[in-house]
Amino acid sequence: MLKKFLVIIFCFCAASVFSQLRTFDEIFPSISRDIRSSALTDSGYVSSSRKESGFSIQQGTRLDPSIVNNVRRINPGYIVESISVISGSRTVSLLDIYNALGNIRSLQGRLYHSETRNQNIPLFEDATRIASERQTTAIPDPIRSRVLPQSETVYIRLKDANFGNTFYRADISLIQNAGRPYGLRYTLSNFRSMNYVVPVIGAGKFIAQLYIEPISEGILIYSLAGADIADLFASRIDVDSAISKRLAVITGWAADGIRRN
Repeated sequence: MLKKFLVIIFCFCAASVFSQLRTFDEIFPSISRDIRSSALTDSGYVSSSRKESGFSIQQGTRLDPSIVNNVRRINPGYIVESISVISGSRTVSLLDIYNALGNIRSLQGRLYHSETRNQNIPLFEDATRIASERQTTAIPDPIRSRVLPQSETVYIRLKDANFGNTFYRADISLIQNAGRPYGLRYTLSNFRSMNYVVPVIGAGKFIAQLYIEPISEGILIYSLAGADIADLFASRIDVDSAISKRLAVITGWAADGIRRN
């Protein structure tokens, strides 16, 4: 009798948690059918746009406004937006997602396709946490946490295939509505310039926003990245491709980490 009662309680709790999840359409009520279909495929939806021709970003969403505002505040010349959903039957908590984002070293060696070399090469040859903006000595990733913080800041050094050592600040924030947590916002911005012999992207002029939320259809990963690049360099490199590749690698890293956790 007790066993049957416990099973009923478990099913009730599981149903209650599931009923609290938002759906894809609730978050993106105005999205087109084509974009929705793309977002729910394995490759997801990706779009790049430029300031000079007008940014193309999903409007009327029920995402936290800070996700878009944090990118717009650097006055970017280029923006890349992506939407994907990780499907699966396993329940994933916000704590699972937080722990996945803590595995910085697993960014090392993730591949992207280099057009100039015509082969897949690691985008980040090395990836590690560092102590702070001033103390750039490597520190280990933390052990798996049992507590989900409201917010946290970590510092990262990535040895970029094009820019050499690059330095980032990552701000992790719990997004809530009426006291109920929905998802995690992961803000990655460079606190030192990104150089290719000379500075190409100034400090604070690249930002990538990842927003991750468990939804009825799976795990939503919404990403928005922007960069402000001097015209001298913007005319000589494929900026859209450069941002897209970095966002794809970071988003893929987050997705794979969530699947493993």
